[in-house]
Amino acid sequence: MQLLLFHMTGDWRQQCLRIETFIFTDSSLLTFETALKLRGGPSIVFAHSLGNHVFRYFLEWLRLELAPKHYNQWLDDHIHAYFAVGAPLLGATETVKATLFGNTFGLPVSEGTARLMFNSFASSLWMLPFSKYCTAESPYWRHFSRASGKSHQTYQCEEREFRSNYSGWPTNIVNIEIPFTREFDAYPSVTEIAQTNLSSMECGLPTQLSFSAREISDGTFFKAIEDYDSDNKRLLYQLQKSYHGDPVLNPLTPWDRPPIKNVFCIYGVDLKTEVGYYFAPSGKPYPDNWIITDVIYELEGSLVSRSGNLVEGNPGAASGDETVPYNSLSLCKNWLGPKVNITRAPQSEHDGSDVQVELNVEHQHEADIVPNMTRSPRVKYITYYEDSESIPRKRTAVWEIDKANHRNIVRSPVLMRELWLQMWHDIHPNKKSEFVTKAKRGPLRDDDCYWDYGKARCAWPEYCEYRYLFGDVHLGQSCRLKNSSADTLLHYL
Repeated sequence: MQLLLFHMTGDWRQQCLRIETFIFTDSSLLTFETALKLRGGPSIVFAHSLGNHVFRYFLEWLRLELAPKHYNQWLDDHIHAYFAVGAPLLGATETVKATLFGNTFGLPVSEGTARLMFNSFASSLWMLPFSKYCTAESPYWRHFSRASGKSHQTYQCEEREFRSNYSGWPTNIVNIEIPFTREFDAYPSVTEIAQTNLSSMECGLPTQLSFSAREISDGTFFKAIEDYDSDNKRLLYQLQKSYHGDPVLNPLTPWDRPPIKNVFCIYGVDLKTEVGYYFAPSGKPYPDNWIITDVIYELEGSLVSRSGNLVEGNPGAASGDETVPYNSLSLCKNWLGPKVNITRAPQSEHDGSDVQVELNVEHQHEADIVPNMTRSPRVKYITYYEDSESIPRKRTAVWEIDKANHRNIVRSPVLMRELWLQMWHDIHPNKKSEFVTKAKRGPLRDDDCYWDYGKARCAWPEYCEYRYLFGDVHLGQSCRLKNSSADTLLHYL
């Protein structure tokens, strides 16, 4: 199978509108049109992390440019499948940390310098955490309201937002200690939040305020601390102008399933992931004016503090990928229908003996799906959730990959193998099922064969054989596939 690869890059220092103006209008459409003409068929979109937000913005921009009937037809003609890898569908808590304290990402710079750099990029707020219960008004209504001189709220939230805790997240995103001030009543919304802390205010002690994902994305948090941080007025202005006021899309709103024929949502699980922070004044000038006094992590179904103590909250069935929390990654399970087929298989090559399958599992909309399957503590698995029936002529799948790190998942040999098999399956005229079989996974290339020193032979004798070629320097290099890769792939139809 020959592939024609195009990369669609965006300047992540720019906000949504500038990306739309300078990239989407010509370059992206031209890329898809070129691919269609050169290959004679639709493209496959592979997006990672923030790239998924950029692709979502492109789809919304395209939807406004084309009539509804033409929009759906354009997608069918130009995009065969969309692979959303590590998509922060509800944002990421690390964005707040980078905005207020700094995140070096391993670079040899101080947190203060990292904070200055991060806040100078207009796209930084694109990853802010937000509530899954709040939506924004449509661009058409916003345009009409401006023309009529009427104003409308940025968000419309369901009643569940105010009945539930934490905006559908495991805990409050930010708990921040601010100095006592008697002019605090100047901010009614913040005063309402701080009612539980009045006793400490009366004593003249610092006040600790807590903020949910909704209160971060709608600007309440930045408004509350703007008198104590010189950069927050600029961030608040940028949030309101470039995100809440974007003419195409408020990106800090929940996703619906894109109307693409095949959607695959892929992410790592069960790694220790930050979900909440405690901040306090440091006594130093900006940008080092805040310190982190504690961090709340999610870890395999529980919440723990930095010191290791259990924390109350609403943890999910699993934890995230070390960067994006599980509830944000797994929002795409809402895209699955009422009946889901679930398969759990080892990540490594296997003969099918440890594969578990549950068919037609009932799925309640907006509820997580937790398979009733066993795990071996020494084995890393992939859990596949697949639905090809709820939407006519469309398929939806979610892949959860154990211990796959957010930043390294795109280099994972396991992910590359599964992507390759699924794409090869889709284009083969003799495929027998909607999704590639998970019954077994054997070597697909010579590099996958290796020497089994315990049995003094090449591992996987069904697929591999010892065949020395000049230049081999160890036994493993002489283990090669018995048959061609094309013949081996026929097992996966």
